[in-house]
Amino acid sequence: MLRNSAALAVLIAIVAVCSFTLKARAADPLQPGATAPGFSLPSQEDTQVTLSQFKGKWVVLYFYPKDMTTGCTIEAHNFQRDLPKYDALNAVVLGVSLDTVESHKTFCSKDSLTFKLLADPGHKVIDAYGVPISGMGPIKFAHRDTFLISPAGKIAKVWTGVNPNTHSDDVLGAIAGLNVDDKVRAVRAGKM
Repeated sequence: MLRNSAALAVLIAIVAVCSFTLKARAADPLQPGATAPGFSLPSQEDTQVTLSQFKGKWVVLYFYPKDMTTGCTIEAHNFQRDLPKYDALNAVVLGVSLDTVESHKTFCSKDSLTFKLLADPGHKVIDAYGVPISGMGPIKFAHRDTFLISPAGKIAKVWTGVNPNTHSDDVLGAIAGLNVDDKVRAVRAGKM
């Protein structure tokens, strides 16, 4: 019986260590109204993508855990499906993870993704936006957070811990609503 108790104690200790999740956050997530930090990261095409390239457009900057995993694939497919809707709203979609350019190339090729996935293995941009990093042992991943950046370069909306099944619809609704709000303000100010 003592032997079984000792084995059980060791098993509990192993489970406790294996289920430990390291959470690190460089800073709190940016809040609406804050200026979006500029960045330059390589895409799946191994070309640098900067935030300044999209001045005058809505930017959906979504952070996700890992290429080719179930939730991340669903989320990416929904963004891909909705790209014409984003184009109609003057918006671009940029995905960011800790994965490498090579991993992004494979993911985009395998899943026919045409929008930019940005490699941030050093978590420079992930940290700048205050996205938490979790992991177990050597495997690390960014949390599923999204920042909607206005055409003026300000954070317009933040989603944390999003549902990958419905997230693209939520973002599209937010952009459409903010566009309407901008038009109403312009009419009230006599600019339209």
